[in-house]
Amino acid sequence: MSLLKIIMVKKMSNKRIIMMTLVIILIIIIVPTVYKINKDHNDKLLLVVENEFMYAARKCYNDNVCLNNVVYLKELYDNDYLEEKLSDPITKKYYSEESYVDLDKEEISLVF
Repeated sequence: MSLLKIIMVKKMSNKRIIMMTLVIILIIIIVPTVYKINKDHNDKLLLVVENEFMYAARKCYNDNVCLNNVVYLKELYDNDYLEEKLSDPITKKYYSEESYVDLDKEEISLVF
């Protein structure tokens, strides 16, 4: 009878080890995947804001309303090329009106 108890205890131990191993493997797979998905999503949100800023700046420049190759966010607000204030989609902070787009270099500088 005692031999049977030892065998049962050993089987239970093996089941626990197998379950713990599966849980650890799932954690090793799930955590980096969720992190990468979240990071990619945030990057795409920022890209949308940058593209909106660049589009409005190009439109303003092509309409000969903004005369310089460097278009500031304030110019776009004043000339109604952007109706809403641009904000960081993650932190919800508004960008400063000193943020600008350099159309020659296609460089965007977003400042809080």
